[in-house]
Amino acid sequence: MSLSSGTDTIFALSSGRGRAGVAVIRISGSRSKAALSALSGGTLQPRLATLVSLQCPRTGERLDDALVLSFEAPASFTGEDVIELHVHGGPAVIEGVLDALSDMEGLRGAEAGEFARRAFENGKLDLTQAEGLADLIDAETQAQRRQALDQSGGALRKLSETWRDQIVQAMSFLEATLDFSDEADVPELIETRARPLIESTLASLIGHLAGARRGERLRDGMQVVLAGPPNTGKSSLLNSLANRDAAIVSHEPGTTRDVIEVHLDLGGYPVTLVDTAGLREAAGDIEREGMRRTLVRAGDADLVLWLVDATNPQWTAPEDLGVADAQVVTVLNKTDLMSARELPVDETIPVSAKTGQGIDALITKLEKLAAEAMGAGEPAVVTRQRQRHELEACGDALQAFLKGDPLEVELRAEDLRVAARALARLSGRVDVEDVLDRVFADFCIGK
Repeated sequence: MSLSSGTDTIFALSSGRGRAGVAVIRISGSRSKAALSALSGGTLQPRLATLVSLQCPRTGERLDDALVLSFEAPASFTGEDVIELHVHGGPAVIEGVLDALSDMEGLRGAEAGEFARRAFENGKLDLTQAEGLADLIDAETQAQRRQALDQSGGALRKLSETWRDQIVQAMSFLEATLDFSDEADVPELIETRARPLIESTLASLIGHLAGARRGERLRDGMQVVLAGPPNTGKSSLLNSLANRDAAIVSHEPGTTRDVIEVHLDLGGYPVTLVDTAGLREAAGDIEREGMRRTLVRAGDADLVLWLVDATNPQWTAPEDLGVADAQVVTVLNKTDLMSARELPVDETIPVSAKTGQGIDALITKLEKLAAEAMGAGEPAVVTRQRQRHELEACGDALQAFLKGDPLEVELRAEDLRVAARALARLSGRVDVEDVLDRVFADFCIGK
């Protein structure tokens, strides 16, 4: 993402497009007050909602009656002067106001994530909070909302600041020893003062890294793959769990040749249910490609539901399914064709996608597994791969400090500087332009 000059005044629709009761148009920058004056003929008292009539400066045409809020720098979301126009949410009203703003000198439409990036650049957010804000906008389940709120509220920022303060304090001890390197108690100073600080920091960091995969899984959703031979009812089960016709159902083997995804909210946790091609000796190139994709998705899954046809059971998944790192749950489908005494008594889950028998029990099982995978223990503060990688780099440097020769003071000091730089990259304190571009490109326009 290549953003224009930060001195520009930007504007955008910050609420969703489409017919609505109210739409919010945000203006940020040094000319925001002038823009409001051009639209309404006056200025407003900060932080006081005021009803004003908006007119097109070029034609004098009345555009709308809007509720307007003014926020003066630095007490605003972006840290700049900000105006919010709460107009009626009809498309014609929105386009009329946006067109009027675009005609004004010094104003331009905002790019994706530009408001949030200005908030970051003006010290209103650090990078982890900005990432949490993006996740909050994208949150589809209550668990995702709670995690994103913690992140946008600064949970990881506060932790990283604590870790960085401890590292800097340890660095000060090492810098002091460099000034008195001839003193006999230099190694003892490192061992008794710096080492305990770094051991405590590393232990805390490792503890939070242990929950990183859980936080990433909650952000991205638990991947559940439906796999099994053809005609075991995978597509029917997908439709039953999704409560809609998401996949084509046919008695003809090999109907499903591509991956079909359905996103579910199970007990507040995000689950992506994946229907895949049946596994058998393929009849053609297209079906073989479908089975190849099945094996790829099964290998990446968090959970595999191995479907068994009650009338022709194949109880074990093939070795080439490649699910060594995923949990496999066997589901016996078409139990409406069996008698009660024929139902299994082991951990196999009996269902009938046709009649709905056993579907509630399967959903309960999936909710339990999702909660165990994403909700166990303390809330995760590490939620993105980028964050995990920076903390891992910090941890590696701290490990190098603890394992290194304390007499090599310059090298041990460098270990701590590497660790501190990793934490600085985590929060965005150092120049990470490529990372910033990726983070803020994820935002919608208007945020």
